[in-house]
Amino acid sequence: MPLRVWRTDEVTPLSPHPNDPAGRTEPAPGTGDREFLITFTVAVPAGQDAGDAEAREARRARELAEQGHLLRLWKLPGDGRALGLWQASDTGAMEAILASLPLTPWTSTQATPLTPHPSDPGAGHERSTGDSTSS
Repeated sequence: MPLRVWRTDEVTPLSPHPNDPAGRTEPAPGTGDREFLITFTVAVPAGQDAGDAEAREARRARELAEQGHLLRLWKLPGDGRALGLWQASDTGAMEAILASLPLTPWTSTQATPLTPHPSDPGAGHERSTGDSTSS
């Protein structure tokens, strides 16, 4: 029986993010192999100017991409919402990386540790069963 009878799918349109390091395809060596899906919501209080912090955020995102921590970044529908694929050695390291972002005082984050899916076409392995049923 196909798995779709037991799952719920939600489709969310993603838009390009100006700080997305889309050119990076491989994480930098030594960053660890733990991936995290991070949802960001930035809410700058009225009367605050975030211009300088946004420029520093863009620079920091480039640094983290060069270090192999930031793999991808997208804008989500709604003001100040973004989704990122990040990598760190463990949860504590990921928390420290997120705390280093200049917009952190105005950002709420939701971090989801990821584990490989057995049907991931990018994992470079064959499925363990001969079953060709799609999930």
